[in-house]
Amino acid sequence: MAKTDEQAVLEMAQALLQNQMGDEPLTLDVIATVVGQVLAINPRWAVDRDAIITELEGRFSVWMGKTRVLEDNDDHVAWLTEERRKGWRLWPRYRQYLEQTLPSPSVDGLDDATDQILSRLEDPTRDAPWDRRGLVVGHVQSGKTSNYTGLICKAADAGYKVIIVLAGVHKNLRSQTQMRLDEGFLGYETAPVPDAKGLRSIGVGLIDSDHGIRPDYVTNRADDGDFKLAAIKNLGISPGGRPLLFVVKKNGPVLRNIIKWVTDLLNGREALSDALLIVDDEADHASVDTKEQSKDENGNFDPDHNPGVINGLIRTLLKLFDRSAYVGYTATPFANIFIHDQGTTTAHGPDLFPRSFIVNLPTPSNYDGPVRIFGLEPSDEDPEGQPELGLTRPIKDHAASDDLKEKVGWMPPVHKIGHLPVYEGADEVPPSLREAILAFLLACAARRARGQTAAHNSMLVHVTRFTPVQAKVKAQVETALSDMAHALRLTSGAGDPLWGELRSLWETDFEPTTERVSAMLPERNLAPVSWDAVSAHLRAVVSDIEVREINGSAGDVLDYETRKATGLNVIAIGGDKLARGLTLEGLTVSYFLRASRMYDTLMQMGRWFGYRPGYLDLCRLYTTPDLKEWFGHITEASEELRREFDHMLSVGGTPSDYGLKVKAHPVLMVTSRVKMRSATPLDLVFSGALQETVAFHRSSPRLQRNLDLTAALLERLGPVTKGVTRDRPGGRPHSWADARAWSGVPGEQIGDYLEQYATHPSAVKMNSVVLADYVRRQLPDGRLTHWDVVLLGGDQADGNVGQLKTPMLLRRPSDRIDLAQQIREDRVVIRRLLAPRDEAIDLTSEEYAQALQSTIDEYLADPSKFPRRKSAPETPSGPWIRRVRGRHHPERGLLLIYPLDPGPWDPPGRTDPVIGIGVSFPEVSNSRPVRYMVTNLYYAQEIGDEA
Repeated sequence: MAKTDEQAVLEMAQALLQNQMGDEPLTLDVIATVVGQVLAINPRWAVDRDAIITELEGRFSVWMGKTRVLEDNDDHVAWLTEERRKGWRLWPRYRQYLEQTLPSPSVDGLDDATDQILSRLEDPTRDAPWDRRGLVVGHVQSGKTSNYTGLICKAADAGYKVIIVLAGVHKNLRSQTQMRLDEGFLGYETAPVPDAKGLRSIGVGLIDSDHGIRPDYVTNRADDGDFKLAAIKNLGISPGGRPLLFVVKKNGPVLRNIIKWVTDLLNGREALSDALLIVDDEADHASVDTKEQSKDENGNFDPDHNPGVINGLIRTLLKLFDRSAYVGYTATPFANIFIHDQGTTTAHGPDLFPRSFIVNLPTPSNYDGPVRIFGLEPSDEDPEGQPELGLTRPIKDHAASDDLKEKVGWMPPVHKIGHLPVYEGADEVPPSLREAILAFLLACAARRARGQTAAHNSMLVHVTRFTPVQAKVKAQVETALSDMAHALRLTSGAGDPLWGELRSLWETDFEPTTERVSAMLPERNLAPVSWDAVSAHLRAVVSDIEVREINGSAGDVLDYETRKATGLNVIAIGGDKLARGLTLEGLTVSYFLRASRMYDTLMQMGRWFGYRPGYLDLCRLYTTPDLKEWFGHITEASEELRREFDHMLSVGGTPSDYGLKVKAHPVLMVTSRVKMRSATPLDLVFSGALQETVAFHRSSPRLQRNLDLTAALLERLGPVTKGVTRDRPGGRPHSWADARAWSGVPGEQIGDYLEQYATHPSAVKMNSVVLADYVRRQLPDGRLTHWDVVLLGGDQADGNVGQLKTPMLLRRPSDRIDLAQQIREDRVVIRRLLAPRDEAIDLTSEEYAQALQSTIDEYLADPSKFPRRKSAPETPSGPWIRRVRGRHHPERGLLLIYPLDPGPWDPPGRTDPVIGIGVSFPEVSNSRPVRYMVTNLYYAQEIGDEA
């Protein structure tokens, strides 16, 4: 397909700039000069010169973090050397293909990451048998497909002969993946019946079209182009020659057909000797065995266990090759981590636990993921937190406000397949969806005004999983869009209600958002766009937009490739097919109502993450306040898992160690709404953890109970002098003028206090009863036997904690959750309780210096892990404070008590302090876990155990 003028200029200028790159970043003047040189070649090129310069500046300002790997090299032989790379042809042409559109740091990062993965697989020429299992963890919509395409190119270059890509559970996702691999690996367009003129070269095939290096294909890009026994028999293809590529669904009949084909090839042998690589895209979905494998009285797994269908078939397929490698890719590894590392059966072999390696992929600085969209609350790792960009907009009109069971309204959370979406008695979209459609019109028009005239633009409407209901929503959206198109075509703009509505939305929403995003991300060079510039494109935009239903019943497809020259402008309405893996090109506006509390399911539904060059400020996510809060929790949980990964790497852990650590980590307590009835046990370990109250009751009786309990504890501890000072390195002591500190408090007293302290049912991770049990479990081992207890003071009015008068501290409600919603739910949620330096109040000057130096060393080793930091930290991080405390004082815990001013919360009739607590546990090895009994429903929802 012919390139647009803009694409041609960008590719040529980028190639010239990459040749000029040294150690220093390119300046704007250099970029402008090169663009001018390129444009002088062909004066007929019709492009926006400034837009080209801005795009290139953005590409060359990207930086990339380091790939990090946990590994277990038992029975692994290192093999990937420069000598082995000689003669490779598939990877070099794919790298050159990527360099046409991606900045050099991104391509270099992908090159390094795929080397890290391939080197931990086995040499395909090594004598059999061997079996490697790994997991690659990326971010949603961050470029995992590009990564495994690069891995496949390198693996085929190295000698892997059979390559099977498990591409989700839907045929359109499989077809999309096949197309991507046609472009990046095969180099030609696969088809059910090849054209008489031969295979049409595309992608990498236009860079190096030598037929001698072409891999063979077994599946094709057609919607029904999945693996069929008859097709491969007709082709007469078998392993041993060129690499064979299969791109298949995770589907029982398809996998059984592959197994039958391999079994026929065996002809009585136990296993094929050709090296097999299985790449499992979305490895946490469908591949994980959801059936519990029983154990005997000695703890041995049942060898006759019958696993879930897809899991069992993947394992069976791996057993048919005596040289095999399995690499799972996912952005949500919760389910994979919970695969038992010792699970095995006689018939299927070992389970899919990534025992050989887990790779944590970095993302380039231009990736807009969950942290950027939803922000991060302050934590001990990042005391300032990370503010959200401000791209979310609340939906509150989808269900009847007075319906307590949320079963009435346009699209309530609970509805059935026959639901009729009706807003206030009318068969039409609610105002929030109408606004979202208007926002999409404005975003498309603004992109055109910025010179992105041939860009794809997509809007996602994801409100129900039922296809009949999706059809009704499509009809309503089509009607709304048609009415808008009619009004825009027939009116001049002056005084017309729709033009006024659009102008108001642009000036009150889009213009200030552009200003905010530009201030937070100045490197994006987001040019302000005037209303006059936007309005000039609205009539054309509304005429170009198509509404499509993307599900198993509708015939609509997203044909981005065939519309590459002009751009596809589409409102995509769907459910499960849009929830996982499917990429929506140029996604600007999302309207999202689907309710799920599974970590992996909810995060994977986030199609709005990814790369938004030149239009991030135009993107909008319309969703409910509840879902926004849940996305915030999941973002924090995901980041905490990554921090655990980094810590395990720093202490030389293996994937099995990491799995055990995460299984026992309190990050899983994403909510404590569960009733403590018996069902599934979770063994939790709080070693090295900080637990703090951020969710509080508003009702006075419970607040009073916590205040009275705290006053009684401090009275038993006896009088102490007010004011705490600690020596610090460099002769700069830290002082807490209004604090009171007690030392050597018995662990039994702390356990009793925690058990009686009332945490709110919605508290994230903080369940005081579980903490009390954990403290008591450590006492027989001489751990947590002695505690420091500190009552902090602030700068607000005095409050009474029993007989102690102390100035209260100010903690305002979090702006992440609507205050009215908090009041309605009888709770208040704050951003953070602890002040960062408070956790070091019990450290000596020497211990503080150790924690600070370790924090600095961690930063210097990889500054990209701390994107908001401009220089080395000046205070120790919470994890290093707890590690140092555990190294010197494994017997000592720290209880911090905060008397908070209730004023900003407006609790009914209360002026006395609200008591918040922080519990800092020293990091020690081999802590005794506390068993936390949860319901099966909780386990399924919160662990992410989904078929």
